[in-house]
Amino acid sequence: MSRESILSAVKQNQPEQHPLPELEPFHHSEAGDPAAFTKVVAFLGGQVVSIKIYADMLPLIKEHPLVVTTHPEFYPDGMQNWEEGEGRQLEKVDLAIIQGRLGVAENGAVWVTDDELKVRALPFIAQHLAIVLKSSEILPTMHDAYRKIGGPDAGFGVFIAGPSKTADIEQSLVLGAHGAKSLTVFLID
Repeated sequence: MSRESILSAVKQNQPEQHPLPELEPFHHSEAGDPAAFTKVVAFLGGQVVSIKIYADMLPLIKEHPLVVTTHPEFYPDGMQNWEEGEGRQLEKVDLAIIQGRLGVAENGAVWVTDDELKVRALPFIAQHLAIVLKSSEILPTMHDAYRKIGGPDAGFGVFIAGPSKTADIEQSLVLGAHGAKSLTVFLID
């Protein structure tokens, strides 16, 4: 058969068109529950620490030898001049501290974009990851998150939920295989 006859046959045998389902019932007007978010993050193997000011993060941060932060106000002693380059200089980073845009209570995920990361490899190459998130930026569901995100406003965005875990058929659990070994979310009021 010629190309035209194949394409004509495909065009004639299209499935019946149906309207897309209404998603409005999934939209929530209320804010997400920080307690529910905390519970899910803990279930995934992470931890949520409520703080009032950035200095409240210092006890946990001081446990790590090499700290990189995307915002100097999070940790002034952290490595700051890492933004130049392609990320290879970050391979020995013990703790990375980044800003989260929004959190999702139903699955404990945090949305992060290029604007917060500077180098995309940062949350995946660091041994441990800390995300600073405003408690007012927690949404109830992924439907609400996608509604708020809308179209892409950055070149890269990722939902991060829990520390990296993988297991094989023999049920051997490995932490940190594809990303950070631990996740701490600092929830700031």
